[in-house]
Amino acid sequence: MAGVLTQSSISPQIMSDFSREVQNNVSALAADSELWDKSLKWMIDVGRHRYCYNFQWLGRPIIQYPQDIVAFQELVSQVRPDLIVETGIAHGGSLVLSASLLALLDVMEGKDPRESTRKVIGVDIDIRDHNRKALDEHPLRYKMDLIQGSSIDTQIINQVYERAQGAERVLVSLDSNHTKDHVAKELDAYARLVSIGSYCIVFDTVVEFMPPEFTEERDWGPGNSPLSAVDDFIRSNTNFEVDYSFDSRLLITVGRGGYLRRLS
Repeated sequence: MAGVLTQSSISPQIMSDFSREVQNNVSALAADSELWDKSLKWMIDVGRHRYCYNFQWLGRPIIQYPQDIVAFQELVSQVRPDLIVETGIAHGGSLVLSASLLALLDVMEGKDPRESTRKVIGVDIDIRDHNRKALDEHPLRYKMDLIQGSSIDTQIINQVYERAQGAERVLVSLDSNHTKDHVAKELDAYARLVSIGSYCIVFDTVVEFMPPEFTEERDWGPGNSPLSAVDDFIRSNTNFEVDYSFDSRLLITVGRGGYLRRLS
């Protein structure tokens, strides 16, 4: 169509210049230490109003910040996974997000999403009946594989590995119980599934920076958080690194220091 600017019509030089500008922007953000303090204050203030509950993805509550949703989409586009493994389902919005992105990848590659083997495996200790019913009735249900049980139970881990057989590119998202011990066991169990160049995203590392009132009724909190587990994991696993560019680009993220890239 005349007048429509397509990706193929944009010169490589323009895209290179734009990418360089974006990188300069991110570097400037990383150098501005006050911005993290301001962003954290904003997150604390809106957190008192359960801000993360305000969003849905294709009809299901997603309980995530929009910035992390966009970042997840970027990673799926970059990694092009055959399989996404998620711990923590809740209302199922993140599961539907993964399923929709995998279906889009299929379409972009000229595949029929229903015939493709791409899928997302969701693990939760308690998939409540109303949430399971809503997911069972969702149009993207064919892309979702649900497993009920503790994500650190040996039998559940074995089920995930059995269903992951044949997947060459795997992305993992950890967002269930947020105690240091639980997340450490999840990392030990599922990080091995992550393909080289892909990511293990550990959500709610921001718990480490939250005031006591936010976790006083929880089993986790500062010093006993997903970030505590990530710090130990990175020290003992040289085949992963923290991709801090996400912290600088997003600023508002529940996964600060939790975007882990597999190197080898």
